Amino acid sequence: QVQLVESGGDLVQTGGSLRLSCAASGFTLSSYHMNWLRQAPGRGLEWVAAIASDSRDLYYIDSVKGRFAISRDNAKNMLYLQMNGLNPEDTAIYYCAQGWKYDYWGQGTQVTVSS
Repeated sequence: QVQLVESGGDLVQTGGSLRLSCAASGFTLSSYHMNWLRQAPGRGLEWVAAIASDSRDLYYIDSVKGRFAISRDNAKNMLYLQMNGLNPEDTAIYYCAQGWKYDYWGQGTQVTVSS
């Protein structure tokens, strides 16, 4: 069955960096557009970034442009999110999700940025 497992979340200080990973199994990663989403405490789900199946097209929400970088390694069935210049507004649970309609999600990984 489809499985997405996020990792890499942690507590960091403002200005710090983290690299999130998402291990995919049960489907052919190279066939799917993939996303990172996040949910901050008391707030709704927010789309953060997306990457085309062949990595040619990358998309970001304005608030993370220039700070975050989405990437993938289809051979390893892995999706990544490099996050630099973190600030407290980035505190959230981060999820990877499959496809244009987020058909499958992982359990999430917690990112906490202290001021």
